[in-house]
Amino acid sequence: MFIQTEATPNPATLKFLPGQTVLEVGTADFPNAEAAAKSPLARRIFAVEGVTGVFFGSDFVTVTKADAIMWEHARPAILGAIMEHFQSGAPAIEGEAAGGHVAHEGEDSDIVRQIKDLLDTRVRPAVAQDGGDITFHGFDRGVVYLHMQGACAGCPSSTLTLKMGIENLLRHYIPEVTEVRPVAA
Repeated sequence: MFIQTEATPNPATLKFLPGQTVLEVGTADFPNAEAAAKSPLARRIFAVEGVTGVFFGSDFVTVTKADAIMWEHARPAILGAIMEHFQSGAPAIEGEAAGGHVAHEGEDSDIVRQIKDLLDTRVRPAVAQDGGDITFHGFDRGVVYLHMQGACAGCPSSTLTLKMGIENLLRHYIPEVTEVRPVAA
């Protein structure tokens, strides 16, 4: 098995490409070791010293490390953990991956449907290329609330991505949108 790695815009995060499916559907975010209870793969990766976050996409794993740890030291151990997992035949997650936008009561308005459609077709694929995801959390009085995950969470350029990229895109297509704000999970 050959696992490729790619840098992300977040210097504390690397994207690992195992060359096979990680998740069949959706994404999974593990912001800490406690959140990895249902994931044999994430638990193996968190066992590596200095790992502070793990995120799964359809065909990639992004790993965030503590600032004090050097990639030269952590990367080989993370590669080993990912390789061991895939050779074990265990699932990446026991149960179902969440993924997608946050569920809420009631039917989506036309504006919310338009926002979600633009996020799904134009934003999320680009963000996935950088090893992350972005999910819709709400729309209230012109403000769109989004949550960034994986490499995008804590990335130095995430504010710029939200404000200059996503906000401008949504405002261009949906005049009712006035602002985009990040939310914590």
